[in-house]
Amino acid sequence: MAKRDYYETLGVKRGATAQDLKSAYRKLAMQYHPDRNPGDTSAEAKFKEINEAYEVLKDEQKRAAYDQFGHAAFEQGGGGPRGGGFDFNSFADVFDDLFGDLAGGRRRGNGHRGADLRYNLQISLEDAFHGKKAQLKVPTSVACDACTGSGSEGGAPPGACPTCRGSGRIRAQQGFFTLERTCPTCQGSGVVIKDPCKLCSGTGRQHKEKSLAVNIPKGVEDGTRIRLAGEGEAGLRGSPPGDLYIFISVAPHRIFQRQANDLYCEVPIAFTTAALGGEIEVPTIEGKRIKVQVPAGTQTGRQFRLRDKGMVELQGTRRGDMYVEVTIETPVNLTKRQEELLREFDGAGKGGDAHHPGRSGFFAKVKEMWDDLRD
Repeated sequence: MAKRDYYETLGVKRGATAQDLKSAYRKLAMQYHPDRNPGDTSAEAKFKEINEAYEVLKDEQKRAAYDQFGHAAFEQGGGGPRGGGFDFNSFADVFDDLFGDLAGGRRRGNGHRGADLRYNLQISLEDAFHGKKAQLKVPTSVACDACTGSGSEGGAPPGACPTCRGSGRIRAQQGFFTLERTCPTCQGSGVVIKDPCKLCSGTGRQHKEKSLAVNIPKGVEDGTRIRLAGEGEAGLRGSPPGDLYIFISVAPHRIFQRQANDLYCEVPIAFTTAALGGEIEVPTIEGKRIKVQVPAGTQTGRQFRLRDKGMVELQGTRRGDMYVEVTIETPVNLTKRQEELLREFDGAGKGGDAHHPGRSGFFAKVKEMWDDLRD
């Protein structure tokens, strides 16, 4: 069966730039990667096909040979350069060039780095203000107890790979070119294990729940990310571990709303306090109380600013402000005497709107609108 044209395989034109090739390959590789299509042989074949195409076209010399001779440039007896069989069975280095840690953290020549992990941690607003030492239990892979991460039975050191002699790379002459690829025997690690550990089956790691203590700093905001280097999944056979990323979410508070380092709270007050003036007591985020003077004639929506009573600045000492917004509460379940007093108050205020400037202004505007409509 004839091979497909490499440009057609990647879905690009022959004059495509290196960036075009890279973008096309990245999209297809993510789509057909075996990790995303477990057990799908057709996806695996497609993945190998696009890797083979990109391996050739990303190299200027190989691409020039392919443009001139086509597939014959890399086949025995073809019309182009000849040489001893180069195969494209290993694609780790091609994939690593583009994706690095996203593909499970492979590292050329260093085995398989452990995957990075994510842990979602929700804290209270008080914890965000004071800071917190959190105890986490993270399900992950750790170095095998039996072989101490080496992958060899009894912890014996692995031997040098006989194919690449410990370099992790092998070379093949292909016409005018010397091509280098990852060793298929050791997958680039340069070592092989003759007697795999029975507990971990030679991987050098086992699944466990790891306990960690994490310091949450004062002032963290919703969405803050904390990186713990080396606390991710253990690497294969002693390779470096991945990292652990803790994503902080701050739970909604029953009283305060946060904007940057400022805090806002809404406090209902009696209409008599709003009319006559008085003093109210409000809580602060650190658990204390503070008194606020309410002047006579206060209207709903008025804010009072309390300086330096907000959140602590992240990695700093400054604090934001706290804003108290009052809402005037209409009394309910009045006694008969209270109703009589309110009617007396209402009757005493008739004949003028000096006591209700907002209402007076509103109806003045309404009257002007009606007059304009009659004109």
